[in-house]
Amino acid sequence: MAQIKNVGVYTSGGDSPGMNAAIRAVVRTALYHNLEVTGIRRGYEGMITGDLFPMDRKSVANIIQRGGTILKTARSEQFKTAEGRKMAYDNLKKHKIDALVGIGGDGTFTGAKVFGKEYDIPVVGLPGTIDNDLIGTDFTIGYDTAINTVIDAVDKIRDTAESHDRLFIVEVMGRDSGLIALRTGIAVGAEAILIPETKTDLNALYHKLEQGRRDKSSKIVIVAEGEEAGGAFEIGRLIKDRFPNYDTRVSVLGHIQRGGRPSCQDRVLASRVGVAAIEGLLEGHRNEMVGIINGEVAFTPFENAIKHFIEINPNFLKIVDILSL
Repeated sequence: MAQIKNVGVYTSGGDSPGMNAAIRAVVRTALYHNLEVTGIRRGYEGMITGDLFPMDRKSVANIIQRGGTILKTARSEQFKTAEGRKMAYDNLKKHKIDALVGIGGDGTFTGAKVFGKEYDIPVVGLPGTIDNDLIGTDFTIGYDTAINTVIDAVDKIRDTAESHDRLFIVEVMGRDSGLIALRTGIAVGAEAILIPETKTDLNALYHKLEQGRRDKSSKIVIVAEGEEAGGAFEIGRLIKDRFPNYDTRVSVLGHIQRGGRPSCQDRVLASRVGVAAIEGLLEGHRNEMVGIINGEVAFTPFENAIKHFIEINPNFLKIVDILSL
């Protein structure tokens, strides 16, 4: 295996709080091991267009507390083509980059897997996604911050719901994964949680709302955006039709879940896997994602990490039923 001298680092796909902490850890660990570091702006698209620049200690000063990503991020249709990947590889060679660290989720690792094998370049991935839907890590970078953002927002919505005796349908992110909805629903005391991993039983939802405490002045239903019955607005419409006496409102939290200052947990997680990524490359790891499993650093092949259907623990759903009385 050729000696690694210059590592390229990029963020790709959706942004998540803690990406900057991960970039900082990658850059400073590389410098600690006397490697050069090249930043790649806008992910695979920047790799294709040649938007690359050298990074040093000052490049990552005062960023650990910032949300978003200083390297920017974008999706690239061109990188899905052989011609686009050839342009990307040519730019890496032009800048003498001989290894990559990619920070992102499912799409990022899918691209990295193909690219790493096609051009025999070592690539290690860091799990940066608020959805927590990757195999090979207990938590992904950004998930903890995102769920705390949701809790803060729903607590405030509950104040209004209490004041007006309202039922709120709150939609959270999670097109393919209901983990944000599941944890936040328990944490905010939701009456029901609807997620894409389980078939929505509308009759059970109606029964719960109908048989719930009559003296309870507010009700919260958490809906993941990928829920198969149609999302928050459709659920809200169905409930209004069934219970015209309820003052039913819909709130879609949207992209506020992606932003904000990363939590302590996300900063520490990002720092740990960022250090491990560089040290893993030096040890010969390639085409793998770095995660933390049971408190320990773990490397998972991309093809396993991106098989991201995670079975929902039925105990979580049972907890919702018990505690929503």
